[in-house]
Amino acid sequence: MALRKLAPQILDKDWGATTTSPWLENEEGRKIGEIWFADRSVLPVLVKFLFTSDRLSVQVHPDDVYAQAHGEERGKTEMWHILQAKPGAMVAIGLRETTSGERVREAALDGGIVEMMEWLPARPGDTFFIPARTIHAIGAGLVLCEIQQYSDTTYRLYDYQRTPLRPLHLDDALAVSNFGPCDGRREGDIVKCDYFRSERVGIEGRLTLPTPAGPTFYIATAGEGSIDGQPFHGGEVWLAEAGTPPVIIESPAAAFVLASLPYSSE
Repeated sequence: MALRKLAPQILDKDWGATTTSPWLENEEGRKIGEIWFADRSVLPVLVKFLFTSDRLSVQVHPDDVYAQAHGEERGKTEMWHILQAKPGAMVAIGLRETTSGERVREAALDGGIVEMMEWLPARPGDTFFIPARTIHAIGAGLVLCEIQQYSDTTYRLYDYQRTPLRPLHLDDALAVSNFGPCDGRREGDIVKCDYFRSERVGIEGRLTLPTPAGPTFYIATAGEGSIDGQPFHGGEVWLAEAGTPPVIIESPAAAFVLASLPYSSE
């Protein structure tokens, strides 16, 4: 078994950014919002890089039970690791206080939901965990690495009245949402859940990572060097299947996020 470099899928978004270096060269000045990395053999998990020049919509994702009852394969639990943040950049996770679905519906229609949410400063190195059913939003001026269940099911609650108008999904959103706070900030760099385990590692010189017990993504978030003798730079993602020999990374200064699945408590 060998370490494999995954091909990127680049998505333009209205809220995307034209400056995506050093993770991706963008000489054409495209408004790039997302870069997806996936592999058919590990479909339950998707790795993304996100670039935001504007706020994303206020939204929520279903859990597995609701998604499967409505024709989807799975729900969407996710985490964010902040790579770059302009001064004042924020993310929102959960509501400031517990309320009712009726109040959230009213606030979604008049825009008051923005003030109801718990907005948190986002700085490089911060890590946030967003379980399914959590109302959330990503602000402008951010570059982040997202690890998530492989699902694109999103229920939009509010979109800042931007034109062209995009539909809201209030009935579905209210059916799945938790109407209260969520402790989304993670101290340290490790996230554990039923769908993946992630951690950040820094490299200064040579690092040997053990044989993975399950499929593992090696996400280069900063720096350049070699991984198993192959050149890498920030913005690339590699995949090792279970049983792949130990992975050797060499760099004077680099950072990776490792995402393994399925999660094991051992």
